[in-house]
Formats: sequence, structure tokens, C-alpha cells
Amino acid sequence: MFASVASTMAVETENGRDGFSTVGMVSKRMLGDATRQRYFLYVPQRGGANAPVFVTVHGISRNAREHAERFASFAERYGVVLIAPYFSKDRFPDYQRLGRKGKGERADLALDRIVAEVGRLTGAQTGKLFLFGYSGGAQFVHRYALAHPERVAKVVLGAPGWYTFPDPTVKYPKGIAQTKGLPGVSFDPAGFLTIPTCVLVGERDVRQDVALNKSPKIAQQQGSTRLERGEHWIAAMTRAAETQGLNTSYTFHTLPRSRHSFTQSMRRGGMGEMVFDCLFGNEK
Repeated sequence: MFASVASTMAVETENGRDGFSTVGMVSKRMLGDATRQRYFLYVPQRGGANAPVFVTVHGISRNAREHAERFASFAERYGVVLIAPYFSKDRFPDYQRLGRKGKGERADLALDRIVAEVGRLTGAQTGKLFLFGYSGGAQFVHRYALAHPERVAKVVLGAPGWYTFPDPTVKYPKGIAQTKGLPGVSFDPAGFLTIPTCVLVGERDVRQDVALNKSPKIAQQQGSTRLERGEHWIAAMTRAAETQGLNTSYTFHTLPRSRHSFTQSMRRGGMGEMVFDCLFGNEK
């Protein structure tokens, strides 16, 4: 799938013609403000007017282009505008945790600026976002949803290394007790527990690789592998929603023949289909 998409799409640079006027191909863009924030954009051939916005966030390999190219055919099929932000290591070293004070720029605020520009350029519906992230990107995505639930329609998380649990007695980022590291951010369970969420993890994603947080405190709270941590987080979110009288959908699925690899999960695990089915169902 990826090869056929790549062979039929030109990837423009920020020095090329405006991405919003180019439908049916991935464009590399740069925000038209002082931040010069980079991102990739795909607008379906039918155009972006009133289209939903799908955001896909890279992990620590920062393969934003690959995210955009591999998901482009799904965005075309479902008629959604795709955004793949690029959070560079020098500017956003803490993007997985949104960018705490003293640890680089705020990645959540950078995404908001990107979405605002895309909305102006394409006419897409930017009020409620459909979010996906893989590994470190999934960490960012679920924490964005916790911090800004009013901006989020649905969420799919691809194999996060660890999670923020809905525990108000534990300080962020392990729990949701307010922290000085994120000025102006408070976590309201009544808001974020209404967001339908799906977690996807490769059935072979059981190794404690170098990228996995191996903190004993994290392991005690969440489990030792990405599979265990995903299942435990889904259970915790389900219980927390029930205490609020909510019947929010929280689901966990394994990806066949897949280890901890975005590329393998897309090529062998069917992750693209599962992501768009979780987010958009039969709306194509």
C-alpha cells in the first residue's frame, strides 16, 4: 500500500506552491508565522471544505513524512484532511509529555497553531480533531486529549510506552494531579472521560527495548510491557468513566505479526485500516 501511494504522489517542499491548493498529494509545509513550525498535509481530491481533520503524530524516530504518506490513501478514501506535525528533537525534547516548563516548547500549543492554519487554508472542520499517535506520538496524543478534551472527537493510540493514568492523587505525567510544569493546564475527568479511545499494540510487542520506560514505579503502576500497560490503562479509564456515570467506549486490540514498529504495524498488522475504522467507522 505504501509503495503505491508513494509512487503516485509528489512530496512538495515548503518552498513549492501552497499545499492547500494541491489536492491528492502530500505537501511539506511550514507555518507562516515566526515559529516556522513544520508539518505535512494531505488534502483529499474532493477538497478540504467541511472535511474532518485527522492528526497523526510520530514517535521518537520523528518519521512524520512516513506517517503522512502511509495514511494518505485512507484520508483520500474517507475524505478527511490529514495533518502530520513534525516535532524536532531540539525544539520539542519533551513533546511526549506536551512540553513541560524548562523542557522545550509546548507541543500541544504548536499543534493548535498548525490546525488553525490548516483550517484557514482548507476550510476543514477543526473544532473537534480525530487523533492518532504511534509510540511517543501516542503518549503525546492521549495527554493532549487529557489536557484539551474540548478539542478532541476520538483517539487511537498505537503502542505507547507508558501512560498518564486518571489518578488525581498522582502528579502528572504519571497521574492527573496538576503540575507547575504545564501552566494553565488542569485535568478534568468529566471532560476527557467522554472521548472514545482505542489502543492498538502489536501482538509481538513484548520486548523491553531501549525506548521503553523501565522505571520501577511505572512498571508497578502500569505493567512491564506495552501490551500489559495498554490493557491496564484501558481498564483504568473504563473504571474512571463508570464512576462519572459514563459509558464511554474504551477498546484494546492487538495487531497480528507486529512488533514495536510503525512500518511493520502498517504493512503487516493492518494498523491503517484499524485506525480509520476506530475513528470514522463506515463514514467513508
